[in-house]
Amino acid sequence: MKYVDEYRDGAIARDIAARIRTEARSDREYNFMEFCGGHTHAIFRYGIPDLLPDNVKMIHGPGCPVCVLPIPRLDAAIELAVTHEVILCSYGDMLRVPGSRKRSLLKAKSEGADVRMVYSCMDALRIAQDNPGREVVFFAIGFETTTPPTALVIRQAQKLGLKNFSVYCNHVLTPAAISNILESPEVRELGVLPLDGFIGPAHVSTVIGSQPYHFFAEEYQKPVVIAGFEPLDVLQAILMLVRQINEGRAEVENEFARAVTYEGNPQAKSVVADTFELRRAFEWRGLGTVPYSALRIKAEFAEFDAEKRFTVDYKSTRENKACECGAILRGVKSPRDCSLFGDPCTPENPLGSCMVSSEGACAAYYSYGRYQERTFATDQTHPAA
Repeated sequence: MKYVDEYRDGAIARDIAARIRTEARSDREYNFMEFCGGHTHAIFRYGIPDLLPDNVKMIHGPGCPVCVLPIPRLDAAIELAVTHEVILCSYGDMLRVPGSRKRSLLKAKSEGADVRMVYSCMDALRIAQDNPGREVVFFAIGFETTTPPTALVIRQAQKLGLKNFSVYCNHVLTPAAISNILESPEVRELGVLPLDGFIGPAHVSTVIGSQPYHFFAEEYQKPVVIAGFEPLDVLQAILMLVRQINEGRAEVENEFARAVTYEGNPQAKSVVADTFELRRAFEWRGLGTVPYSALRIKAEFAEFDAEKRFTVDYKSTRENKACECGAILRGVKSPRDCSLFGDPCTPENPLGSCMVSSEGACAAYYSYGRYQERTFATDQTHPAA
């Protein structure tokens, strides 16, 4: 993408929106899930719901890596920092996510644990080099986009012969999550989550390519359009999905052709395959245990696997009963359905992971949609106002 403004042109956006309104048939509804949290934020930031007809509905998916990490995995990271007294390095969003008993990494840090925010896994590697007498653990999370850098840093640690560096691996896989949603009772049995198609993630697809999504189009007859994060990208993807539905097609189309290819990034995929292997099962917040949905470090790099280097107790933990984050991640509920949303749960005082992350659905609704929706509701209640 050479110029960002080209993908934010208001006149073109109105033209695409007009075509969506013209081509969306009035005798049916169109329900599309944007898997990635980045798309959710783009949709609300640019007011895209206001441009769509009432029968074209967007459903947010579980594509926020901070949000889908279950509490036991977060508690284990806190245990590494507190009990094992390691230097725990983490991306900023993870510091504020509440674990069990509302304890977070940030709170553990305030109580004396050595928790450090890093901008990349290479920062964690440098911290290990600078502190040879301390154990340093990188808290690795994310989908396929952030997995290759973690693989590279493990291999670099091996090359350097670092003995005090390890990775707590929590990398998860997009296709497995999509399969879990399509196989869920909400979609297949109860019908409470109607899905006609997907907006495929942008950054993830630059790594894995468009090829993995063909399974969903063929097996489940659900069209997928991979889209960038700019408003024109999203609107064009919606138009392409509407056209597929109208024409009875279920195909994979690539709107984000300027960055995504069919095969993806062969070098990135190769280094991941050489460093990681599939876990038989992994717990996701909101989705439960999903088979073959996450990665673990291969045996040849076991010395850099924090789960092998340290004994960590994984305890089953119940979510906050009032928090609807699990249902929100599945697309079954909206942030507006949560009794905590906006009061007391806000980005400044997050009670659930969906409000913490910059990609979380609750944060998107709060930042870009909450007040507009409240005003609309007030106007409908008091038409004369």
